[in-house]
Amino acid sequence: MEKGASTTGRRWHFMEINTQTQLCGVLGNPIEHSLSPAIHNAAFCHLGLNYVYLAFRVEDVGVAIQGIRALGNLRGFSVTIPHKVSVIPFLDDIESTARRIGAINTIVKANGTLTGYNTDASGALRALNQAGVSLSGKQVLILGSGGAARAIAFGLALHADIAGLIILGVVEHERNRLAEDLRQGTTVSVEESHLNQDSLRTGIKAAHLLIHCTPVGMHPQVEETCVPSDLLSSHLSVMDIVYNPMDTLLLREARKVGCQTIRGIEMFLHQAIAQFELWTGQTAPVEIMRSVLESRFS
Repeated sequence: MEKGASTTGRRWHFMEINTQTQLCGVLGNPIEHSLSPAIHNAAFCHLGLNYVYLAFRVEDVGVAIQGIRALGNLRGFSVTIPHKVSVIPFLDDIESTARRIGAINTIVKANGTLTGYNTDASGALRALNQAGVSLSGKQVLILGSGGAARAIAFGLALHADIAGLIILGVVEHERNRLAEDLRQGTTVSVEESHLNQDSLRTGIKAAHLLIHCTPVGMHPQVEETCVPSDLLSSHLSVMDIVYNPMDTLLLREARKVGCQTIRGIEMFLHQAIAQFELWTGQTAPVEIMRSVLESRFS
């Protein structure tokens, strides 16, 4: 393939595609917005791996999985909206944390077997650990109850030794189901309530870490937040999983009152790192992946 200029200013020499090239990709619908091809291909090239990563718009995920089974040289796939749950019955095995979450975002193909993983959970934990956030014995407030909130909640409950979870959301049946699944599948203490100013005020006072898992504040509504600034307190660490923009209104206001903040781009990066390492068995070139990802928002 031709040389192509990366958005970081470096020039990547893509390896020649041949009969030994291993294919990875992302399955979703829509898929045009995906940043995964840029960061994974840069990482493959940096390490000189004969891999390529493509984006696939998929409407029928069952048929797509049949194709993955039928074709050789397929190593693994990312899975995004709307297939994270619906793809599960078509796989051979599901990693234990992903099974409890009830959703996967990664498929690994090895020896003809397709195994599902959820690196959203491990990506969030890696991002928090890298930021030096202390989790053991702490109360965590999660805003939202959708797929990302489920992954993060189960990751924390199963692997972080937290004291308890407070889940605030606006979709009652979704929030109730998440709380009940956590109570049945883990030993962590769980409280849940409707997301409003009163529950936020109470939850923030009790929590050490706030993790925002709703779309509020995402581009193009960049000046929105579901946490009024007068409720924020410097005792909190605040993580916003929205990564476009990199610096959300919630994070900016949290820093103004002295909170430690963690950008959503960190979780996105670390879930991609975990995928890369599952597919290749090699340590991911973290700084290369970070620079490509950040350049997309510069």
